Amino acid sequence: MFPLRGLTSTPLPPLHLKTSHPLPQLNATISNAITNKFSISDEDLESRGFNLHRKIADLNLDHLNKVFVAVGFPRRDPQKIRLALENTNSLLWVEYKKTQKPVAFARATGDGVFNAIIWDVVVDPSFQGIGLGKAVMERLMEELLEKGIINIALYSEPRVLGFYRPLGFVADPDGIKGMVYSRKKNSKR
Repeated sequence: MFPLRGLTSTPLPPLHLKTSHPLPQLNATISNAITNKFSISDEDLESRGFNLHRKIADLNLDHLNKVFVAVGFPRRDPQKIRLALENTNSLLWVEYKKTQKPVAFARATGDGVFNAIIWDVVVDPSFQGIGLGKAVMERLMEELLEKGIINIALYSEPRVLGFYRPLGFVADPDGIKGMVYSRKKNSKR
């Protein structure tokens, strides 16, 4: 649905959650997340045939990899995916009960106190447009905000920025531009 890539050929500016410091004035989307008023409730997801998970136990990495590939990510080594997930602070994935396969996923890494970066927000293309991307993002945001983390960033392809804006994300309000490390191969002249 909305693939995010850690490295792209053109560095993209990070998006940051728009908050005021300290936390008291939050926009309506974030306030709803904190009070557990999601756009789609856990009960509604379950009645539609989906299970929410916050742990990697029961997550079939080969099936997750297929979702990554379906949205345009390169195929990843399952052992490296496992290692990345073991070093992830927060994650949420949605399983379609009929197939017992993941159909939506998002995760966040960070220091657990001040900063977090959201990665790998994906929804299987055959399940896009029914609110699963928003469901995982709202719940991931709630978890981070409940921990007191207010500097939340993500990297997004320009074509999906519109998905994140209603969730409270804006280009960095302080004008900070993101950079990515890139090793260029030595070219022979």
